[in-house]
Amino acid sequence: MARNRWKFAAVLMLVFALFAAACSSDDGDSGDSGDTTTTAAGATETTVAAADGEVFKVAFVHVGPTADKGWSWAHDQGAKYLQNKMPGVEITTLESIPEGPDSQRVFEDLAADGNMLIFGTSFGYMDPMLAAAENFPDVTFMHATGYKTSDNMGNYFGAAEEGRYLSGMAAGERTETNKIGYVAAFAIPEVLRGINAFTLGVQEINPDAVVQVVWTSTWFDPPKEGDAAQALLDSGVDVIAMHQDTSAPGQAAEAADAGWVGYNTDMSEFAPNGWLTAAIWDWGPYYVATAEAVKAGTWVSESFYGNMADGMVNIAPFGPSVSDDMKALIATRQQEIIDGTFAVFPDPIVNQDGVEQPLGDIFGMDFFVEGVVGSATG
Repeated sequence: MARNRWKFAAVLMLVFALFAAACSSDDGDSGDSGDTTTTAAGATETTVAAADGEVFKVAFVHVGPTADKGWSWAHDQGAKYLQNKMPGVEITTLESIPEGPDSQRVFEDLAADGNMLIFGTSFGYMDPMLAAAENFPDVTFMHATGYKTSDNMGNYFGAAEEGRYLSGMAAGERTETNKIGYVAAFAIPEVLRGINAFTLGVQEINPDAVVQVVWTSTWFDPPKEGDAAQALLDSGVDVIAMHQDTSAPGQAAEAADAGWVGYNTDMSEFAPNGWLTAAIWDWGPYYVATAEAVKAGTWVSESFYGNMADGMVNIAPFGPSVSDDMKALIATRQQEIIDGTFAVFPDPIVNQDGVEQPLGDIFGMDFFVEGVVGSATG
């Protein structure tokens, strides 16, 4: 019964998001919805043509649908911002491309089609993109969330842990049972960093609270992610947080009169009463800067890590249950993070077993901090 309920909720979510995307007229919109086709693999491809004049072709490859109102949607908003700000750009968008070796062909097809800059926006694209970059040395490849580079491939991400910490503060205020649930995707460093930062934020406000993690091994599977949230709620948690691309965990929380911390974007429309806040992204300015550098011939391979100070990372507007005092405290912490006077992760840090250890390289983080319940290996 629960699975059927979340399948229905997921359909409603996608229909709403598709309708909203079709009606959108925000500043990032290019004003041209483009030509959309469906590939043999079932993925959606959209090409937005450039205005008259010199054409510079840019492609985006996403692991989920851009109507998810989550991770892929946020990147797609960045692509639309690029389309609007940079004359002569022709953008091709591929949605729902599976991670893994088969994605190499996708990247190579885009390169062969004349795209001079290709963005792959999911962790599992890293090695296939690296192989494609070797075969197309005159094309620039950019991989989101990974750690490998080459002469013509860079990577980029941002300090989501900054927003995660602040959202954890809101969750620490909201919980009454001192049990917070976290629906997590895969046990990779970016997800572990987020869980740890969130937990540290929770415990600044409520040292007695714990964060219980359930792994789904998915990025976008609304029924499975909704069921995971429901299992946590059934165990007694009264706030749900997540590293997922769907609002299904939030809908489960709202139905149980629990709080909800989202991710990627402001998803409050899907569960407004339970909504607290979320760590969110603004990719557009980075996409413009990268495309301009590639076009001008000044691009160099690098690992870029944005943050709150440069605007890539932020937090979403607060929900109705976040108190004014908490909003003020979070604003203070946020400014300290921006100023560099507050560090999300202490060094040394106390791990899940209560043992103090060196913080180490956060990009290889493979442990949980004290206060997390669950396995850091998935």
